[in-house]
Amino acid sequence: MAGEEVKASVDQAGADANIVVDKGSSQLSDLWKKEDYWAIWLGFVLLIVGMILYLPNPPEGMQQKIDEANAIMEAESQRAPFKTIEYHQAASSKKMKANSQDFAKDIKSFTNKPHGWSTNPIQAFIMTKEEAQAKAEKAIPKYEAAKAKSEAALSQAREAQEAAAAANFQNPELNESARAAIAKWQEASRDASSAKSKTSVSSYNQIFKLIGLGLLMGGFFAIGMAFMGTSPAKFLIGFLFVFLIAVIAFVGESQSTMKAYGFGYAFWAIALGLLISNTVGTPKWVMPAVQTEYYIKTGLVLLGAEILFGKILAIGLPGIFVAWIVTPIVLITTFIVGQKIIKVPSKTLNMVVSADMSVCGVSAAIATAAACRAKKEELTLAVGMSLVFTAIMMIVMPAFIKAVGMPQVLGGAWMGGTIDATGAVAAAGAFLGEQALYTAATIKMIQNVLIGVIAFFVAVYWCAKVDCVPGQRVSIWEIWYRFPKFVIGFIVASIIFSIIYQGMGPDAGYAMIDHGVLRGWSRIFRGWFFCLAFVSIGLATNFRELAHYFKGGKPLILYVFGQSFNLCLTLLMAWIMFYKVFPEITANI
Repeated sequence: MAGEEVKASVDQAGADANIVVDKGSSQLSDLWKKEDYWAIWLGFVLLIVGMILYLPNPPEGMQQKIDEANAIMEAESQRAPFKTIEYHQAASSKKMKANSQDFAKDIKSFTNKPHGWSTNPIQAFIMTKEEAQAKAEKAIPKYEAAKAKSEAALSQAREAQEAAAAANFQNPELNESARAAIAKWQEASRDASSAKSKTSVSSYNQIFKLIGLGLLMGGFFAIGMAFMGTSPAKFLIGFLFVFLIAVIAFVGESQSTMKAYGFGYAFWAIALGLLISNTVGTPKWVMPAVQTEYYIKTGLVLLGAEILFGKILAIGLPGIFVAWIVTPIVLITTFIVGQKIIKVPSKTLNMVVSADMSVCGVSAAIATAAACRAKKEELTLAVGMSLVFTAIMMIVMPAFIKAVGMPQVLGGAWMGGTIDATGAVAAAGAFLGEQALYTAATIKMIQNVLIGVIAFFVAVYWCAKVDCVPGQRVSIWEIWYRFPKFVIGFIVASIIFSIIYQGMGPDAGYAMIDHGVLRGWSRIFRGWFFCLAFVSIGLATNFRELAHYFKGGKPLILYVFGQSFNLCLTLLMAWIMFYKVFPEITANI
């Protein structure tokens, strides 16, 4: 083997572990056998297929409609000091979605997760024409009421706007009255649109499509497993079991009550996996498919495509300050407190919990765990706590923000910087309103950029300070060896899709990239891959292996401290940046 080997004795959680580091170009020789590389290959294969499917097929007349809407919006911006009814109508008319086309609906139908249900779990898979018709008819009265409310709000908004126009938009009170009336109409219009969607219910039978999807994804991942030295046949057999548990997890998430309380697929996937592994035990024939990092790293490459720099820049410097200044301060502070005051025995557990809580939950935990070589039990513990606190925060935070009358932009920034999971951030933001949703989702997106940065610096720190021999210089190859390679795919995907989005422009990018390749393709698969990873975490974890980590409740104390500090500092930074330093940006959100 080329290069020299360096053996270092490392104290971790009171035990000695030997780390053998191969320095030199030989680190690249096993390219076809490393899951990080296969995560990159497979992730980009999916992204390329998505671009081939969507980019040549824009909605009919898309550019003409965009040009006409932009002309109206420009004229209305010159006419009034606020966004008029005509401005909003034009803005709505140009928001076309490539995933609303027939071929995209076929893709969604095949790749769909189990459907929503309330009392009958069979409806997660099958709904007859009679059941669909009855459900649609039940929703009609609510839609008609919402529609009438929207029409009344529109009438009031027109009156207020006409009064402001009669004064040539020179009366501040009339302008503010019109702006408030238009905002109420917008909210009522969204409610009516949501109610209308529930009147369009189609019958379905998802069972055979799920079987086909399971075989397709199993074959997809089996290609990489074959090169990594695992029998494709054995992997595929085990994969179908893991996929089945993932399907059941989505059924749990889609139940109306569970959905309302924030118990998403991640919770159910880990809980079901833990139940199996800690009772009857995970069958040996399933273990070849219990590949947590393989699944989630592929999903994280797809997540990189969703980090669009144009959207990051749109919210400006205040969002960057909230995400990029607070996050490293919270991470470093939590790690130091964990070591010096709480005295968490395992440095790797301390770091994974700190990254999980401060950056963006599971994604950051996976990358950081790889960088510092944390044990799988430590990763499971960090992820488990994250899921519990995420479910609590996504319900409590928007309720608190609404109760105290906090502005939507401030509340959205606060949630975007503190709630761990991206999906939970979006759900919490939507509860407050459009401004909160946009601000929260954008800040979380900005924060997600730090996944690769944090992983790199953790790898450097661990090599230089933790896993080092006194007097020995750390080689650059040691850092490369520890650095999670899939992060490169994450960053490259982000750059490529950001360039494509910017080249298309925000309107065409919204239709073709955001609501085409991403929402109509890659995000669907990312959700499945993450769920498979969470199932694998549960199936590979035994409570007996976790017990000693909870000694004295130190990990829980660490998480509570870190998240409390995060909540306070994020709120303070958001208030300063959005309302004191950059109020003009806030006014335009």
